[in-house]
Amino acid sequence: MIVVENLQKIYGANVALDLEKLELNQGETIGLIGNNGAGKTTFFRLMLDLIKANNGKVLSKDKNVKKSEHWKNYTSAHLDENFLIDFLTPREYFSFIAGLRKVEKNDLNIFLEKYEEFLGSEILVQKKYIREFSKGNKQKIGIIAALIGLPEIIILDEPFANLDPTSQFRLKNILKEIGDETLLIISSHDLNHITEICTRIVVLEKGKLVYDIERSEDTLEKLKEHFAVEA
Repeated sequence: MIVVENLQKIYGANVALDLEKLELNQGETIGLIGNNGAGKTTFFRLMLDLIKANNGKVLSKDKNVKKSEHWKNYTSAHLDENFLIDFLTPREYFSFIAGLRKVEKNDLNIFLEKYEEFLGSEILVQKKYIREFSKGNKQKIGIIAALIGLPEIIILDEPFANLDPTSQFRLKNILKEIGDETLLIISSHDLNHITEICTRIVVLEKGKLVYDIERSEDTLEKLKEHFAVEA
């Protein structure tokens, strides 16, 4: 579904990302792990054509994302609060995203009811602008918006950041329920969350791919050992 070929992003003397080959497939839940500066967010921004690569390409369904708009029809993402339209209320924002994805109003209401417990009444009932919400609630709004219409590709950068423990628990269950028709890609610093949710783990270090493994019973311990040595 997504194929990366000789992808490089360079800032001055710093190579932020250097991926020779990587394939991400439909139905996988990918956990992208790495310390700060490993290249995770850079990779996401290149996948979404938000920044220009120095070399290489990202193919989505065999089409270069730099040269095609087609991938936007089946791809969603929440990287940070800059993805939100902060002068809208949450309901207005959800309706805007639903319109882009051709989700009917009644279907949107049913969808939001499903995630009422995760979102909470402050988001769904109070008529506040998104800019007036806490970072945690902005995170919830962005995540749920990314799931509207269940796009074929969903990208979430640090989705557990700024969430309280109860919300993190609920989010884990939400992400586990994503269907086999979707490629879900999540970055996180939390090894426990990643190994619980994801079927495949990709580890980056200084922009390079160092591990690409299927999750198994001992994956968490292997990752802990790896990052303990790095520390």
